[in-house]
Amino acid sequence: MAKLIVADDHPLFRNALINAISNTFSTKATIETDSFDSTCQALEQHPDTDLLLLDLHMPGNCGFLGLIQLRKNYPSLPIVVISASEELDVVKRVISFGASAYIPKSANPAQISEALKEVLAGELWVPPSMQKALHEQASQEEDLDLAAKVAQLTNQQYKVLYYLTEGWLNKQIAYDLNISEATVKAHITAIFRKLGCTNRTQVVIQAQRLTLEPPVNKALSSHEQD
Repeated sequence: MAKLIVADDHPLFRNALINAISNTFSTKATIETDSFDSTCQALEQHPDTDLLLLDLHMPGNCGFLGLIQLRKNYPSLPIVVISASEELDVVKRVISFGASAYIPKSANPAQISEALKEVLAGELWVPPSMQKALHEQASQEEDLDLAAKVAQLTNQQYKVLYYLTEGWLNKQIAYDLNISEATVKAHITAIFRKLGCTNRTQVVIQAQRLTLEPPVNKALSSHEQD
């Protein structure tokens, strides 16, 4: 049995949340609050709270600032954010600031129930309709970060990186670039450092994220020592 705090300044929506909770699992207590200050007081009075449902726009919450403060003060407490906003950027920031779930106020009772079950099981939850878009957005940001790292490579390091994706051995790279194998290894070490990798397989996988062609098996088959 769980103890929950439902923090929302709209009584009707609080009641809807409480109904969804009661239909999902048994609770030993459900505390209602209608402001950020009263929520903080409730948390102090009930340190054994298992779950907090927090309205992002509740008086005194000041958007993400309240969430960030609560996350700092109660690092192990699962926080489910409730909001009328369904903007992807808001959802992404809420999760990045430490919330365990994001439930839009348009969610139906079944979705609310599913979200609470997932959170109490230790999982993250966002509406299914947003999951793909959030994943794509995260992938795009990762690619931009990787592109910035690749841009730090010198021209010679870039050539070595290209040959690595083609599956070339160090001695082949050295011959083509008319440099020593020791210099090739030095370039590879620099590439590892700049791309945040520890071996040539990781480098190839990272580089292939920015290519237009599917991964080439031969590039991953080289077992030459770095």
